[in-house]
Amino acid sequence: MDIALVEKGPYRFRIERREPMRVPGLVFASRALLPQAAGDKALEQVANVATLPGIVRASFAMPDVHWGYGFPIGGVAATDISHGGVISPGGVGFDISCGVRLLAADIDHEALGHDRLRRLMDILDGTIPRGMGRGGLWKLSGAGEIDELLVGGARYAVEHGHGVPRDLARCEDYGVLDGAAPGQVSRRAVERGLHQVGSLGSGNHFLEVQAVDQIFDPATSAAFGLRVGQVCVMIHCGSRGLGHQVCTDHVRLMDQELHRHHIQVPDRQLACTPVESPRGHAYLGAMAAAANYGRANRQLLSEAARHAFATAAGVGLELVYDISHNTAKLETHEVDGVARPLCVHRKGATRALPPGDPSLPEDLVGAGQPVLVPGTMGTASYVMVGLPGNEAFHSACHGAGRVWSRHHALRMVRGEQLRGELEARGIAVRPSSWRGLAEEAPEAYKDVDAVTAVTEGAGLARLVARLVPLGVVKG
Repeated sequence: MDIALVEKGPYRFRIERREPMRVPGLVFASRALLPQAAGDKALEQVANVATLPGIVRASFAMPDVHWGYGFPIGGVAATDISHGGVISPGGVGFDISCGVRLLAADIDHEALGHDRLRRLMDILDGTIPRGMGRGGLWKLSGAGEIDELLVGGARYAVEHGHGVPRDLARCEDYGVLDGAAPGQVSRRAVERGLHQVGSLGSGNHFLEVQAVDQIFDPATSAAFGLRVGQVCVMIHCGSRGLGHQVCTDHVRLMDQELHRHHIQVPDRQLACTPVESPRGHAYLGAMAAAANYGRANRQLLSEAARHAFATAAGVGLELVYDISHNTAKLETHEVDGVARPLCVHRKGATRALPPGDPSLPEDLVGAGQPVLVPGTMGTASYVMVGLPGNEAFHSACHGAGRVWSRHHALRMVRGEQLRGELEARGIAVRPSSWRGLAEEAPEAYKDVDAVTAVTEGAGLARLVARLVPLGVVKG
């Protein structure tokens, strides 16, 4: 499909609607952040998503947008459930409920010191399972127990001693996505997930020890429990092999049934089905189960981090927030002046609720929902907060966004050299492999400072705090 991209104002580019698009595309970006890598077809994917049955308002792209499976990563799309709106696994992604969790320590960077930081990183290196197919921290007894976890999510983990009740109040959806249907999760998916609860996985997943470097909004930072100099832990991971298999299974099944619903899509990776159909209900149930797995996974890793901090520094960790960036959720939004039930796909995009939203926990209603935006090794990460008037269904960016493929990164960077450079800057690095480290080099990503500046300039979320890395455990 030919793309007609028109600059409509600061940080806004419009892809004009043409057949078979049902709505326009809207890209929140600066010219420097528009996809520019050779072969990156993210803007074409934005236009393709605009063809989905039932889509309303626009096919949106966040400032960190880049090429993905079906949907671009950084893509947001909502479909009207009552008017044939569809759900597409490509709009969620393979790593269902992949997300970010931020915990704040009761210690400052200076008080932690070099020696205790090194000991902390060594403990984390020795205790955090990571890498392709590696085992997890929680050895589930079998299919019956994993079914309970798929229904209960982080709540199930906390009930079994892996955390405290306050953790749930600081999780999106209080740690549990309703509607989970373990019966819609294949045996193969269960087998892949049975021994991976409490593990980072590989790729861009990480556990990073950070320090709060700058505060932009003192009142909101205080509400979130953050102060300058404070040590924090940011965890980025998802639903591991279980979520990947759920996506694989349901993409295949939906692709086989497209003709039944008389649906035509410009890309087979956009396989979809009406939300109100047996297949739509089946996928929503399986997706919720995988999402709950991902939330339990991050809960287990939080407990491992707490143990490491208690051992190395004698301090605890309080959860700031846990937010997913690969989900499809049933929400009600006003479209053309009418409240409508929508299926909101956020792939590589986070929910960003504004102050006053009634679904927020009581202690965050006045401040708004934390939006967690990780950078990459050697760069800053950010905490932002949702803003009112966000036209992209209260959505914001989820990170820096890739500009190099992993193959290109391997051609350009040596893992051993990168670790040396980061260590020389005072950042302790504990990789699972040199190859994996090279693939995630800072140069492989967009400038996270620019991404967050555009996110704020576009009215999606506001800057609250900037964090810098002290040490990173890489998947």
